[in-house]
Amino acid sequence: MNLRKLLEDDEGRVPYAYQDHLGFWTIGVGRLIDKRRGGGLSDDEIDYLLDNDIKRKSEALDARIPWWRSLNEARQAVLLSMAFQMGPDGLLGFKNTLAMVQRGDFDGAAEGMLQSKWATQTPERAKRLADMMKQGDW
Repeated sequence: MNLRKLLEDDEGRVPYAYQDHLGFWTIGVGRLIDKRRGGGLSDDEIDYLLDNDIKRKSEALDARIPWWRSLNEARQAVLLSMAFQMGPDGLLGFKNTLAMVQRGDFDGAAEGMLQSKWATQTPERAKRLADMMKQGDW
């Protein structure tokens, strides 16, 4: 038996946050993430997770709206940020807005973004991203 197997057998292998037998938040193979006990992630771990998330969301957009790669970097970032927040399916629910983006009507797309339920839920983020979409810069 090797150490990894021993630890997985003892701790379990759970791909989501859960409370251990003492009520502390844990993830993976016994990784304490509960700040009450000094748990958490290092900056390197956060960066690793973020890089993986960006890659997965980008691949999902590549598969479902491949034209998004023809946009400039700032507008790609807007769509990726929206997909990051609400998932690719949530972004794809913006059918009219995405159609405007695809045909280059960035003013209309920005307006569509601001008229959405999403904009009422996260108004500062929506305004910032709508401005980026409209202007095409950071």
